Amino acid sequence: MIKKVLIANRGECALSILRSAKELGIETLVIYSKADAYQYYIYIADEAVCIGDKFSKDTYLNMDVIITCAKERGCDAIHPGYGFLSESYEFAKKVCDAGIIFIGPSPNLIKLMGDKIGAKNLMEDIKVPVAKAHSLDGESEEEILKICDKIGYPIILKARSGGGGKGMRRVDSPEDLFHKIDLSKAEAKASFGDERIFIEKFIENPRHIEVQVLSDGNKVLHLYERECSLQRNNQKILEEAPCNFISDELKGKLYKASLDCVRATGYLGAGTVEFLVDKDENFYFCEMNTRLQVEHAVTEMITGLDIIKEQFRIASGLGLSISQDDVKVSGHAIEVRINAVDPMKDFTPSSGKINFLFTPGGMDTRFESAIYKGLEIPIYYDSMIGKIIVKDQRRLSAIKKLRRAIEETMIDGIETNLGFMYSILFDLDFIRGNISTNFIKEKETDLLKRMKEVRDNVT
Repeated sequence: MIKKVLIANRGECALSILRSAKELGIETLVIYSKADAYQYYIYIADEAVCIGDKFSKDTYLNMDVIITCAKERGCDAIHPGYGFLSESYEFAKKVCDAGIIFIGPSPNLIKLMGDKIGAKNLMEDIKVPVAKAHSLDGESEEEILKICDKIGYPIILKARSGGGGKGMRRVDSPEDLFHKIDLSKAEAKASFGDERIFIEKFIENPRHIEVQVLSDGNKVLHLYERECSLQRNNQKILEEAPCNFISDELKGKLYKASLDCVRATGYLGAGTVEFLVDKDENFYFCEMNTRLQVEHAVTEMITGLDIIKEQFRIASGLGLSISQDDVKVSGHAIEVRINAVDPMKDFTPSSGKINFLFTPGGMDTRFESAIYKGLEIPIYYDSMIGKIIVKDQRRLSAIKKLRRAIEETMIDGIETNLGFMYSILFDLDFIRGNISTNFIKEKETDLLKRMKEVRDNVT
């Protein structure tokens, strides 16, 4: 088993990894910026090192400083968590070249699946459906127009080297094509250091379904599916498992496609294969995330497995502790992300000091966060400050439990999106499962109105 791990992340993600490591008897080293100097997990880790001032590029994205810190402090492994350097081929390679275990797939696999066109080509080779796509590699405007006409509008522009909604732009006609190409390239460059983009056929009102996979090289298994259709600006805000609104036949196809992907690549570790599903249950490979997901806790709730512990086992060469027959689904789980934003001001980030905090509890209720009363929420990082995850026997009872959990949660001093998430849980289309990736876009005005009405009645 790995003896000592450097956790190359922050906030709730770092705390989750730290907890699983401690339970396995693995020593922990956390890194932090000066802006995170009062994060709670710094004081419960075995060691903590400040690696820079405030900005990500000087701290959580500073590869050389992180690796040097791991070597100097005797770490034999680095866990990147999610975000930051978790899907960086360059970082994974530098870690491995330094003789340190990278808790994730090999650098070459990160590179392969990180290239969205390369990943699509691979999936086509193993007979998994993909949406029509074309990489832009210096074509003239005339050639680009012909490509789009052949694919058929609407199309979507995507970053070739990254995901998370960065660089994505829908295009409905040639009139705004080149303006949006410029915007997409600029955002891709800023987010991933690579301005390359590709054009893909836009699937109207799809569900976003993903399959959690694990592989130790001998055993390859899936942990069933997650419904991740509720998104705002291509960013997930609510996830649930399992998905009650697609057929068992389709689920079987998604599991098979995901496992075929893992076997074809020789993938090791935890990963997620993502699909878009249309109203006729045609499905299309979207991408593979070669890392831990924010929403991994939803799968843990319905399977009873600790995915981070399995990552540690695989990276240590011990293999998975379970087989496919051991993985059973029990109940229904839903997660909402808690973001420090002000919904009434177009979801602009909110920073400041948490003056009061009360967290939810009760049976099968998880509050995953590193926040506490008195903590200063900085402006320098992603706005997500936590998650609430609940489980119950049926979806409707899980929705009711999540309503109760949000009602219990009190965070004073900053604005959050919890009121907005609460309003979603009373929407009839959401309750009935009539959702797609356009759900928030179509209903945002009504949801905000409902949120304001609830808030005004309370105050």
